[in-house]
Amino acid sequence: MRKIVLFTLPAAIVLGCAQRVFTPAERALIMESDSLMYVTTMDVAADSVILRTPSVDLTAKELESEELKVLLDKMLYTVQHPTQDGVGIAAPQVGLNKRIVCVQRFDKADEPFECYLNAHIDSLGGEVAVGPEGCLSIPGKRGLVPRHTKVQIRYVAPGSSEERTEEVEGFTAVIFQHEIDHLDGVLYTDRADSVFVAPR
Repeated sequence: MRKIVLFTLPAAIVLGCAQRVFTPAERALIMESDSLMYVTTMDVAADSVILRTPSVDLTAKELESEELKVLLDKMLYTVQHPTQDGVGIAAPQVGLNKRIVCVQRFDKADEPFECYLNAHIDSLGGEVAVGPEGCLSIPGKRGLVPRHTKVQIRYVAPGSSEERTEEVEGFTAVIFQHEIDHLDGVLYTDRADSVFVAPR
């Protein structure tokens, strides 16, 4: 009879792997970039790999890190900058495959930009409507995309470790679908009924 020998790692090592922090390359991208971050585009081969790679949840240590606070500030600055002027941005669009989105909440007073960590869509509802979309990562083009009018999102708010759920409707629901698609490596052009050159 053959003997099977099992090796177990010390608990500290296992926990260390489970609770990783940003890699040196990720920290450098966050901390050394300008406030206006470089936006990845499908026109650049290396960028397209990032945009097509599914993103991972932030760990507990990453949720509490100073790097995350800096990243959120820079993502918000970037999406609202006149050279971008977007209504949402996802972490892969600034080079990080983390499940982070920043979205303009047109359904709230003053239409604030808010960030959502470990963002997922739990369910889609309402009617399906076709509407125009563009993307910071696909410059110069627009598309007509079918989207649900209601969405239930699951996320962690900045400064918290508690998971929350929220139902969102209307145009803001469309933005969440677009941005969370980015976290799964999906672009609006994958869902569009048609794509065309954007008028200048």
